Amino acid sequence: MTTDISIFHNDLPSEVLQSYLQSPLLAVDTETMGLIPRRDRLCLVQMCDVEGQISLVKLDRGVRSAPNLKQLLEAENVLKLFHYARFDIGALKYHLGIETKPFFCTKIASKLARTYSQKHGLKELVRELEKVELDKTEQSSDWGNPYYLSEEQLAYAANDVRYLISIYHKLVEMLKREERYEFALACCQFLPTLVDLDLLGYEDIFSHQ
Repeated sequence: MTTDISIFHNDLPSEVLQSYLQSPLLAVDTETMGLIPRRDRLCLVQMCDVEGQISLVKLDRGVRSAPNLKQLLEAENVLKLFHYARFDIGALKYHLGIETKPFFCTKIASKLARTYSQKHGLKELVRELEKVELDKTEQSSDWGNPYYLSEEQLAYAANDVRYLISIYHKLVEMLKREERYEFALACCQFLPTLVDLDLLGYEDIFSHQ
């Protein structure tokens, strides 16, 4: 169902911005036309706060700034949660000039905490920790259509942020129990440097090759 989703055009309205600025945690995700920021544009930014308020910001081709979105994602009092933050904060920086901070990556957290599993995608995390089966059919679809997003696309985009705050709390509990929480924080602190290297076109400079 998509009745709980608010859809906005090119930026958040001021009243939604002010509401989100009161939330200590904000789940965030992005949808793009592909996986290379220099080639593939940013089409959608979706958010969910601690009250479960879900907003989708649909971006037109050529939009290079979203002032309210920038203010929110750079607000020091709101911790932004991503699953695979490396990609999302890179896309937000390249296309909208947003320096996302502070943030936490649940994929990094999963890899540090759930060493009993080789599966760290959001679908697997939601299945294990929330007992919900996500439909990822729309993951590879046309998010750049200027006129229409299907009900299935909207539901998919919303579900990518709907469970993230709950997952964050459960992963942090696991990390602290296993004494790995500080490692997760250190990895997230390093991630902006890695993103800058990605955007400059560097391959993995830490590999032996």
